[in-house]
Amino acid sequence: FFLWSCIFQGLPLPPASRQTSSLDFPVLAAVPSNAAMAKCTCSLSGEGTGSISGSLRLSQLSEDAATIIDGELKGLTPGKHAISVNTFADITQGAAGCGNIFNPFGKNHGAPEDEERMAGDLGNVLVGEDGKCLVHIEDKVLKLIGPHSVIGRSIVVYSGEDDCGRGGHELSLTTGNSGARVASGVIGIAP
Repeated sequence: FFLWSCIFQGLPLPPASRQTSSLDFPVLAAVPSNAAMAKCTCSLSGEGTGSISGSLRLSQLSEDAATIIDGELKGLTPGKHAISVNTFADITQGAAGCGNIFNPFGKNHGAPEDEERMAGDLGNVLVGEDGKCLVHIEDKVLKLIGPHSVIGRSIVVYSGEDDCGRGGHELSLTTGNSGARVASGVIGIAP
């Protein structure tokens, strides 16, 4: 983002970008629809002094293929934890700057298998007693290729379980009533 601010300062930001008092946070250009494959990584770190960490690899073979997310999270409490792709990648102050769950189609919060769901809704991961979790997600709505690419956005992990829009709580249809954000990272292009 520093590079963007230095080289492109004064130019208009792409539509989904945002500007703070002194920093620009551009949304990176989408991988073209005719791309053969897109690969990304996301290194997650915990909020505050927490020891939460993780490394995720994302890949998509074509615009019509599922996006696959594989990796490991460490340092979480045992049980289910919500995970999502969020609109912004401003992690200068932790996950607070990541914005809402990525939702280019204006849908309510839901489960990954639901028709009515935000593109960034990834459901829950299950953490073992050792605080570790192997992640494997295959998602047809989340895209690395095309106009709704999530490259340059963020992945956020939450303290609690995602109710997938079914909990009846006032936050169920926006966040799944998932609790506080405990870790975040930027989705970046991988070689």
